[in-house]
Amino acid sequence: MSSRALSFGAMAEAYERFRPGYPAELFDMVMAYAGGPVQAALEIGAGTGKATRLFAERGVSVTATDPDGDMLAELRKHVPANVQTVQAAFEELRPGVRYGLVYAAAALHWTNPEGRWSRMAALLEPGGVFASFGGPIRLAEPAVEEAVRMARAPFLESDEVPSPDGTPPEHDMQWPGTELRQSAWFADVQQSVIERRLTMSARDYVGHLSTVSAYLVLPISEQEQVYRRIMQVLPEVVEIGADVIVHLARRRYEP
Repeated sequence: MSSRALSFGAMAEAYERFRPGYPAELFDMVMAYAGGPVQAALEIGAGTGKATRLFAERGVSVTATDPDGDMLAELRKHVPANVQTVQAAFEELRPGVRYGLVYAAAALHWTNPEGRWSRMAALLEPGGVFASFGGPIRLAEPAVEEAVRMARAPFLESDEVPSPDGTPPEHDMQWPGTELRQSAWFADVQQSVIERRLTMSARDYVGHLSTVSAYLVLPISEQEQVYRRIMQVLPEVVEIGADVIVHLARRRYEP
């Protein structure tokens, strides 16, 4: 697992404060795809529990896994009693109990591609649902986005995580849908987008950047410089695009 994947724990409280949660529409979309109620779900890379709450507060018994103990400690402060936690990376999970739903919220790209889908299938009941959702948070105003790009340029060319399989952003089907379509373990692959626009203060936007892995792996002195430079070019309030890209697939009964 890359250093970027394990960079979040030190910022667990900031991650909880500055990262947006997930809308109820997402839960409804996953349940509609499942075709009925889901009793138990396994979450990959739960972080501080932004997605955990979405499912657990609506009656799903969630087992939330994450390799970072600091993130799970923060998660436990915010989730209901029907959530169990396991400190483990996806690759460390051993097949045993099978779930009606396995999902990853802005975390799947940190998993090892080797054996990813057979491992995922082993955690799911036949006919069970896999869901992956997330998406980049971008400044909605092009002029502001360009000003921020210029401000961070001496330190970072880009702060986004590239597509794991190199799928260009203009393609109709994005990763992980591209891989799911090729997997013998999954069928009925669907991609949807929940459009969202949010507003936040400039300070909160920089707080959000302080939870982004590209910044977290910079030396502390450079982090301080880049945040200061970005603050100088931001208006007091910024509008952001925070669309949630949702991929759904069903575990085949036989591969």
